[in-house]
Amino acid sequence: MVDSGVEVPSEVGDSLSLDAKGVDAPRPGLTKLETLFHGPIDIRSVALTGLFVLACLYTLSVAQAVFIPIVAALILNTLLSPLVRAVGRFRCPEPISAFLVLGTLVGILAAGAYLLVDPASEWVAKAPSALQTVERKAADVKRSLKRMTQATAALEKMADFDKTGSSRQVEVKGPSIGVTVIQLTKEFLATVVTTLILVYFLLAGGDFFLEKLVKVLPTLSDKKRAVDIVRQIERSVSHYLSSVTLINTGVGLAVGVAMAALGMPNPVLWGTAAAFLHFVPYVGSLTGLVMITLVAALTFDELGWVVVTGVTYQAISAMEALVVTPMVLGRNLTLNPVVILMSLLFWGWLWGVPGALLAVPLLASLKIVFDHVEPLQPVGEFLGR
Repeated sequence: MVDSGVEVPSEVGDSLSLDAKGVDAPRPGLTKLETLFHGPIDIRSVALTGLFVLACLYTLSVAQAVFIPIVAALILNTLLSPLVRAVGRFRCPEPISAFLVLGTLVGILAAGAYLLVDPASEWVAKAPSALQTVERKAADVKRSLKRMTQATAALEKMADFDKTGSSRQVEVKGPSIGVTVIQLTKEFLATVVTTLILVYFLLAGGDFFLEKLVKVLPTLSDKKRAVDIVRQIERSVSHYLSSVTLINTGVGLAVGVAMAALGMPNPVLWGTAAAFLHFVPYVGSLTGLVMITLVAALTFDELGWVVVTGVTYQAISAMEALVVTPMVLGRNLTLNPVVILMSLLFWGWLWGVPGALLAVPLLASLKIVFDHVEPLQPVGEFLGR
């Protein structure tokens, strides 16, 4: 707010915080937030702040191979720390407790990956021919849509030129699917190994960093607030991740059973894929719907069964999103759906799929921090429902 030089009487300012009955309605942090914008705006300061933000975004994008494992390790540390402390109650040293907890988690994930790697590899290998098969099956549907827009008709004529020989076929060759998959697998494994190493050292160190933070802070109130914020983040993120994991496991089981009942091949694979995709709100369920519909188009000859398969998957996703998740997380982790979508778009744009997976835990952690810092409490209120 630019200072206009006109003073506002304190009585008027106080009246703004009165409700309909004339009773004071305190708004924590509003006064401090107002003083933050009070006074003339320095254009140079705004410009420097903008350049600093752009520099931070550029650094996060370029060095994502460094930042993604660090952020993922911090989130997993908050999830697994209660388990490590529970094991430590049996007089087990923290390094051994961390090794047992992390080793058990890695063992479960490795066993599941070993069981699913063969069917997943088969579907990846036949993906090009599968897309051609889907296109051939969709030819009947295309024939029924004769009245299309002029642009679509022009595109169809251009696609038919190679059949009449009236134009030369230009083919642009890029990296094969196999090479792309190998490259992505190498990057994924490198990120996973780095994250696991960082998680182990964080878990083995216990409250080492928290103790250092408490020693650095000057006052006793700041020390208590720091400990409170860290514990709140740990409990909330741990509750969120554990609850979402259980919910998505239920979604995966429901999808697997439904796909098996409908006669879909590899129902365990599609159930597992649905469980992992639902870790990304909104976008994950849409991706799963497209995937299941394509597989159904390859499996069934009749269009009706393809529609039934897609509707079944969407019904399970809607039940999870509209009924189960609000019941479990509604009172404990309330986030604004619009802010969730914006966070998914931002982190997905910045870091891709890993960013989309980390978006909601990061948002929940920021909300807890804002709720505990008085000048930022209005921002925390905006992030909630």
